[in-house]
Amino acid sequence: MKHNMDISVVVPLFNEDESIPELFAWIDRVMKDNHFSYEVIFIDDGSNDHSWEIIEDLKIQSPFVKGIKFRRNYGKSPALYCGFKEAQGDVVITMDADLQDSPDEIPELYRMITQDGYDLVSGYKQKRYDPISKTIPTKLFNATARKVSGIKNLHDFNCGLKAYKNEVVKNIEVYGEMHRYIPYLAKNAGFDKIGEKVVHHQARKYGSSKFMGLNRFVNGYLDLLTLWFLSTFGKKPMHVFGFLGSIMFFIGFMAVLIIGIGKLYCLTNGIPQRLITSSPWFYIALTTMLIGTQLFLAGFLGDLISRSSSNRNDYQIEKKI
Repeated sequence: MKHNMDISVVVPLFNEDESIPELFAWIDRVMKDNHFSYEVIFIDDGSNDHSWEIIEDLKIQSPFVKGIKFRRNYGKSPALYCGFKEAQGDVVITMDADLQDSPDEIPELYRMITQDGYDLVSGYKQKRYDPISKTIPTKLFNATARKVSGIKNLHDFNCGLKAYKNEVVKNIEVYGEMHRYIPYLAKNAGFDKIGEKVVHHQARKYGSSKFMGLNRFVNGYLDLLTLWFLSTFGKKPMHVFGFLGSIMFFIGFMAVLIIGIGKLYCLTNGIPQRLITSSPWFYIALTTMLIGTQLFLAGFLGDLISRSSSNRNDYQIEKKI
């Protein structure tokens, strides 16, 4: 499918009615100055302020605006997923709606994708205007993500400002809370030319941050584990679980043999013997065989499920413009 559009800007938002008009005006100005053909896709993630009316107003004023309105709040990943599905530009750029990401970065991001041949360029906010409660976990988190994903050159995985080749967003699936790991998802899909650009971080102009708290930190790690596991064994759960299960079962089986042979030996030679159940080996054998069987089953079920999950990305979309 041939694209005749340079850039799609995908903006997931939740209750950002104050900043949307300003953001759009700014994007529009940058695009016109650089003569880009473009579209801006606003995904209203179940806002309960005037965000959607503002998007509808913008649509009347400008043909470049598109909007998707979720019936309820699903989160950033579902919003990006739906925005990516709609995006038509050769280069897709995501940014947050809170004016902390500067549209002035767009031309350079576009150039890095189209001319330097990157598949994905992630923003890096070197100077941050965030409270320390947010910066320290972020540093820790990024260090772990670098280690696990093997993408050594990224400092800021979670930066909202990123640019992608069109085929990257069409070939990765962002669900759950996976938006933090899009570079990792892209790498797993075979897009490994991943670059980074230092971008400006503006302090928030309106409202307060909608994404805070410790639970987000814990969830971030759990998601990273899931992803690592999926990218390593996801396509072949049986290999992991089946292997572990077989080992466990084998250990248990050997323990049973040892007990059985010992008991028989004692019986035939008339040596007085305690009951088998008073030997710790009996319980070790029992437990390992049980766990072994369960792991094996887990692998088998994992295989079945990975072949047939289809509705993990059904979101209730109320309106589209």
